[in-house]
Amino acid sequence: MSNFKFDAFLSDVAAKQAKPFSGYPVHHFVGGNIDEPTVPAGKLAEAVGKVIREQGTTMGKYGMDSGPQGYLPLRETICDILKRRADMNVQPDEVLMTSGSLQAMDLINKALLNKGDVVLVEAANYAGTLTKLDALGVDYVGIDLDEDGMRMDALEAAILNLHKQGRKPKYIYTIPTIQNPTGSVMPVERRKEMLTLSKKYDIPIFEDDCYADLVFSDTRPPAIYALDTDNRVVYCGTFSKTIAPALRVGYIVAPWPLMGHILPLKTDAGSGALEQMVLAEFLPDNFDAHVSSLLPMLKEKANALCEALDEHFGTDVEYETPVGGIYLWVTLPEHVDTDRLFEVAIAEGVEINQGSQWAVDKQANKRRMRICFGHPSSENIRTGIARLADICFKEFGVPARGGNVER
Repeated sequence: MSNFKFDAFLSDVAAKQAKPFSGYPVHHFVGGNIDEPTVPAGKLAEAVGKVIREQGTTMGKYGMDSGPQGYLPLRETICDILKRRADMNVQPDEVLMTSGSLQAMDLINKALLNKGDVVLVEAANYAGTLTKLDALGVDYVGIDLDEDGMRMDALEAAILNLHKQGRKPKYIYTIPTIQNPTGSVMPVERRKEMLTLSKKYDIPIFEDDCYADLVFSDTRPPAIYALDTDNRVVYCGTFSKTIAPALRVGYIVAPWPLMGHILPLKTDAGSGALEQMVLAEFLPDNFDAHVSSLLPMLKEKANALCEALDEHFGTDVEYETPVGGIYLWVTLPEHVDTDRLFEVAIAEGVEINQGSQWAVDKQANKRRMRICFGHPSSENIRTGIARLADICFKEFGVPARGGNVER
């Protein structure tokens, strides 16, 4: 008996085929995974028991008693957190709970974009952002970054260049606090400059703030949303990098009537109720202390990564010392192709993100790689980078042998 084959029936978007998951490699430096022991499992378990006993029956209705925007106590808690940590004045009816920030991005894109539109993004960028824009048939222009994030002179030049072509961007997408993958933090004055350009050229801003709580100093600039006086910013956040990625709890903050246009696009009958209820129970008394406990641990891992790169790659790598987050953007000599390095390294148990997947100009970034230090232990980081250096030397002659040179 032969198996039926779906090949002739697949849609165009289903042409790509994934491989079955075969487990993580020994040295796993990709993805937004976090350090598993930091997940507050005990307190989350207590919260689960309490909300199930006291409010479990409310899950008999879609949206419980809170409506389609998500569990009201959690939305109220998010408003409190954003006020305290990001200087944002937000009302619960301006918050929509989503299944992670990726769904938030999908909904914002559906609300604002049509095929053939153009948007402005940071030149080095989250791969998921670029993949989603490609799938929608949307053009994007990469704006150069420096140590303070997206450059405003480059942003204005891109806007004017598009204007000459008769095109107007549909939004400016930015990750201003712990930019992914570069790790930069945009200063307040530059945030205000972006808002000035947004107003001057009448372009909304999509602010992705997924890593903002992970600044090692435990202080961060106000969100661009907080500085906005014209309701021209739409904002998304998540608990994936602070509590647990697998919870899949994110949110959109948007003013009405934009929220009213986004809400009908969320056709999943609501994100999972239990995780929302649990977070609403856990967050008020625990969130700030939990985040503060993460920061020294992440800083220690970042230091371990930088020390390992210095020891094993020496001056053959360039990077900015992280001020927060879980990623490091590393530049290698020009002849190194990290697409190839990815292939040979994963075969030997080391996985990296190749730079071509995290930038608008793929060819120009083939010498770069993104290394995630959020999940592996400091010891795993050290041994993994040593292994990566051996692999890179065999393939590209980098790092140069004969003694490492201190940075």
